[in-house]
Amino acid sequence: MTSISANDTTLYYELRGDGPGLLLISGATGDAGHWTGVADTVADEYAVITYDRRGNSRSPRPAGWTSTTVDEQADDAAALLRGLELSAAIVFGMSAGASIAANLAIRHPEVLRAVVFHEPVFQSGVTNAAAIWTRRKALIEEGMAKGGIRAATELFLLSVAGKETCQSLEPGLRERLLLNGEVLFNTEMAPYLEYEPTPAELASVRLPRLVTAGADNRGKTAPGYWRYEAAAYLASQLDTPLAELPGSHMAYLSQPTAFAESLRPLLDKLI
Repeated sequence: MTSISANDTTLYYELRGDGPGLLLISGATGDAGHWTGVADTVADEYAVITYDRRGNSRSPRPAGWTSTTVDEQADDAAALLRGLELSAAIVFGMSAGASIAANLAIRHPEVLRAVVFHEPVFQSGVTNAAAIWTRRKALIEEGMAKGGIRAATELFLLSVAGKETCQSLEPGLRERLLLNGEVLFNTEMAPYLEYEPTPAELASVRLPRLVTAGADNRGKTAPGYWRYEAAAYLASQLDTPLAELPGSHMAYLSQPTAFAESLRPLLDKLI
């Protein structure tokens, strides 16, 4: 295991390849293993950093740590890049990880070269946001009633990743993600859903940037259409293109090579 002290916590990380830094930030369940396939593919061109966010998987929970903020999570990522001497990295944040990437770009632009947001969880621009979160809350409550946090985490992962992606998970990774449910529901979810940069904060971002979304979420009848909507709205706020990547929300797990090879030319343009 490779760990580093960063921002008064200990972060497990993996570093592959050589070249410009590329930091991949996970959303819910916060494990470096989300990115194994993608990182392996693009490590021929980039120094790819993946990590378990604080309190998740192999990054131990700090003593007395019972709450977090997106600021704290961005400070962790900035400290990780500085500690590895890989500042001026491209950051790719997905879902709640896109919130962390946005905070990094706003508060720590000096450690970044560019920023990519994949299907952010920001509610602005989503036409039925209240209904979506009501359904999500009901799903979590259903899981809690059936089998506690583990069952709720399993239902949550099925809802955001889909059956095919969940079935593709390596058993060790799947077990870690299920164990991370306690941190997800009791520590992370509320602050992540509450966070959204103001228009003025977004306007302050001067870094090269890009917003991406899953091609399978483009249609209005797609279960993940609201994610595409959120991405399109953020792209308009940042005055930057919206690019499509294969699959739906977490296709980087089930289709890592196709996802990575579609992402590669987009990253190359940000260098």
